[in-house]
Amino acid sequence: MINNDGIVEDEEKWLTAAIAGIQQNAFYMHRALDSNNIKDALKYSAQMLSELRTSRLSPHKYYELYMRASDELRKLEIFFKEESRRSCSIIELYELVQHAGNILPRLYLLCTVGSVYIKSKEAPAKDILKDLVEMCRGIQHPLRGLFLRSYLSQVSKDKLPDIGSEYEGDENTVMDAVEFVLQNFTEMNKLWVRMQHQGSAREKEKREKERNELRDLVGKNLHVLSQIEGIDLELYKDTVLPRVLEQIVNCKDDLAQYYLMDCIIQVFPDEYHLQTLETLLGAFPQLQPSVDIKTVLSGLMERLSSYAASSIEVLPEFIQVEAFAKLNNAIGQVIEAQPDMPVFGAVTLYSALLTFTLHVHPDRLDYVDQILGACVSKIAGKGKLEGKATKQIVALLSAPLEKYNDIDTALKLSNYPQVMEYLDDSTNKVMSNVIIQSIMKNKTHISTAEKVGALFELIKGLIKDLDADSDDEMDEDDFTDEQNSVARLIQMLYNDDPEEMLKIICTVKKHILTGGPKRLPFTIPPLIYNALKLIRRIQSQDDNGSEEETASATPKKIFQILNQTIEVLSTVPVPDLALRLYLECAEAANDCDLEPVAYEFFTQAYILYEEEISDSKAQVTALYLIIGTLQRMHIFGVENRDTLTHKATGYSAKLLKKPDQCRAVYACSHLFWVDDQDGIKDGERYKIIITFF
Repeated sequence: MINNDGIVEDEEKWLTAAIAGIQQNAFYMHRALDSNNIKDALKYSAQMLSELRTSRLSPHKYYELYMRASDELRKLEIFFKEESRRSCSIIELYELVQHAGNILPRLYLLCTVGSVYIKSKEAPAKDILKDLVEMCRGIQHPLRGLFLRSYLSQVSKDKLPDIGSEYEGDENTVMDAVEFVLQNFTEMNKLWVRMQHQGSAREKEKREKERNELRDLVGKNLHVLSQIEGIDLELYKDTVLPRVLEQIVNCKDDLAQYYLMDCIIQVFPDEYHLQTLETLLGAFPQLQPSVDIKTVLSGLMERLSSYAASSIEVLPEFIQVEAFAKLNNAIGQVIEAQPDMPVFGAVTLYSALLTFTLHVHPDRLDYVDQILGACVSKIAGKGKLEGKATKQIVALLSAPLEKYNDIDTALKLSNYPQVMEYLDDSTNKVMSNVIIQSIMKNKTHISTAEKVGALFELIKGLIKDLDADSDDEMDEDDFTDEQNSVARLIQMLYNDDPEEMLKIICTVKKHILTGGPKRLPFTIPPLIYNALKLIRRIQSQDDNGSEEETASATPKKIFQILNQTIEVLSTVPVPDLALRLYLECAEAANDCDLEPVAYEFFTQAYILYEEEISDSKAQVTALYLIIGTLQRMHIFGVENRDTLTHKATGYSAKLLKKPDQCRAVYACSHLFWVDDQDGIKDGERYKIIITFF
């Protein structure tokens, strides 16, 4: 086997020797030029250019050699310009250089003199250009031919008969310039494609890498075309684009097709792309299956999106040419033509189309939903997506939120939740967080039970256990942040109509109760407090003489729902939290003058204390909460208050530590003597407790 290091060392030796040959012959060429010896100058320049006949160098090394030679040719070109003004005519020089012995040096010299010939205007530019581009066919070696034609393009690009150019005239038209560049481009592309067949199959990967390094030589022709002022939309539509696309499709080379399609999109104006969209898109399904079409087509849609965003005045053009329908149809054809295209590729295309649609047709929600539906059809049956595809789905779903700044709009898209179904559990949570953050950022109020139900169905990844194992593996801080986001969302739900607000509360309850024991402590409290706000609002309306209270939206009905909800929380178990919520509800019932309801909440709190709270510190904290809440109650009659007060005193006396007992019983003493409430002045018991202390 040949060592790669050895090949590199040999290449360096060959390059060094070739450069030395160029330098030596260039020295003699300069000496001949100084003495106005044209014959010797041509002889040594031909010998210098013969170094470019080598087949031993890689494209990278050959480029270095080519640059050395082309630098010397520029000096020779200057001499030819001066010489044509003195003793030797340019026509004679043009004939003279064709006597060079080898074809490659002869053609380089011919291109150099041809450049001066065009500049002299002694012959029509189109005839000289045609002659040069045809003669270059004599070099069929791919690497040498590419660099020769690149040199031809370089020396002629400022001498094309363009509109406003000094070379334009009766005999020279823009079509001549276009024809020359297109012909040179076609021949260069053929040479570039042929490079893949040179050498053994084992070196295919190396050859593709080398070909990739040479792509700019071919692409420069398209850049030259784009700079020709005389190419208007009609000429581009009728001649330039069809000819270029024909060459790209017919070459059947994936590297060339990918690069050249991208070149077209990058170098020609956006307006031209829009007006020739059907022709351009028609080429995509004809490309090789291995071509990365998604990247090129996404790039086209990105450029058109930017063009649409640049000025509102161009939007009618998009509607006139039916850009959305054409792009949507093209994507469908590309996906159909490439059945092996990965899901990631298809989703990327639809994501780019959605971005385009949001820029051009922001008011057409039906277009947005149509794109999501097409995406669902493509990924149907694939199961949960993973990797790159999930990132594209998140981008797809995030785009409408960023554009409309309103979750209400996203909820109108029937296919939106269907797309989310294909996300794996972890990505589903990421997307759910994106939705919640959008709501928070824009302070969106979800004001109907129907919308709340749709929203909570969307973010179910944060509300219910989709995968218990994923929650166990999740970082505790991340989990807490997620659930706190859900809690803040619940607090934002609001409707002025008590009836509708009650429906919202019931809808939220139905969804959050599907959460596991880790979630309920985060999600139930905000629901309870939101419901208590509704109760106080209803009570305030009643106090103001409002008669709009309905049969369902009553404090009593809402307290019943809250009691059921807290009961679920008490089984998690987080008894201390459940006890706090029972006491909060009891105090709210007190404000509504609902004694039986308040008594029921206290009873539940006492049961929870007796059965679930066993830690001594937790008992002390719970007792102080009970005592403090009971002291603020004014709704209880003598019998109910007496029962609750004695219970609290009994619990205090049974605390584990004596100091805790003393403090708790002392706190209970105030329950027997409250100055601002009639009938709560049990002097005997108050004296007994005070005396005890």
